[in-house]
Amino acid sequence: MSSPDTAVQSSVLGSQDDEALPARQFRAIAELGGGVAFAIALPARRLAYLSPAFGALSGFDGEALQRALDGDGVSPLAPLAAWLREAADGAPGARSQREFDLFDAEGRPLAMEGFATVLADAAPTLVGQLRDLSARRGHQSEQKRFASMLNHEFRTPLATIDGAIQRLEATSSHADEATRTRYRKIGAAVDRLIAMLDEYLSPDRMAALGRARQPNTITVRDLVESGATQIRAAGREAALRQEELPLTLRGEPEGLRLALKVLIDNALAFSPPSAPVILRARRSGGGVELAVIDGGAGVPLEDVARVFDKGYRGRNAAGLAGSGLGLYMARSIVEVHGGVLSLAPGADGAGAEFRLWMPALAL
Repeated sequence: MSSPDTAVQSSVLGSQDDEALPARQFRAIAELGGGVAFAIALPARRLAYLSPAFGALSGFDGEALQRALDGDGVSPLAPLAAWLREAADGAPGARSQREFDLFDAEGRPLAMEGFATVLADAAPTLVGQLRDLSARRGHQSEQKRFASMLNHEFRTPLATIDGAIQRLEATSSHADEATRTRYRKIGAAVDRLIAMLDEYLSPDRMAALGRARQPNTITVRDLVESGATQIRAAGREAALRQEELPLTLRGEPEGLRLALKVLIDNALAFSPPSAPVILRARRSGGGVELAVIDGGAGVPLEDVARVFDKGYRGRNAAGLAGSGLGLYMARSIVEVHGGVLSLAPGADGAGAEFRLWMPALAL
């Protein structure tokens, strides 16, 4: 059997005469990302190549992995070997992915992620890569810890304010209407902030981080439907104008939904209850343009240049709840995903049209 750092055997990737080029290419491409490349000759399931990095990562050599492949059920590498056997039985070209919680040769926890596919050439081979998940798991743990701390730090003073407002309302029966109105506004603001904590920083949401691989794509149809659902839930008519768009956008689905939600919240707030909110989806410049169009008075001309500024509130926002952060946050989310969020040009009083453009994965 080849040692872990020998070249791929000729029966796997070519004859001895021409092995050097494809073998080097395979190893270089697979290992550039810092992972562990492997090749397993089929159907015998013999380890043909294993990066030396596997030993540095796990403390095991190729022989230990081969024994696990051969059915050594007590090996710490048994879960990895079971997945490799399963992947080896897959259809040619099909991609297999799995995460593992193992123990290294010193008995320390080791989190790994594997990707593999069967190459159905003259000599069928399972090729793939293993990656160390320790850094990702550590980052996710830090995210959870930070979110938990943030939740606590915000919730404690909010609870104090909420209690104080309730006591003021209960003991201020002789206060004038303006004072009672201010109390109600403070209470409503506290409720909104607590609701945001529950939605974005709840323990359940944080516990979901890292439990499964998070999706990083969303279809145009799903994004439009989530917007339509939001409009209808507010008791308003959702007017959909969309082409047949079986397209996929690359991005964090919840982030893109949040950006669209901000635009819809604005449309609902700045248009009369009887006016429908229009959602339009169409192909545009190698991507997809989503537009949210309301039936309100539109963005005042003097506010157009600053409408996406952090903390900015236009003259037509007087008396409406808000912090001036929504559009700023939405544009930041879209730009992180390689998209563009803009306000369509229009006359004052003609209604507002916000356009969200994103590159598509397939046209």
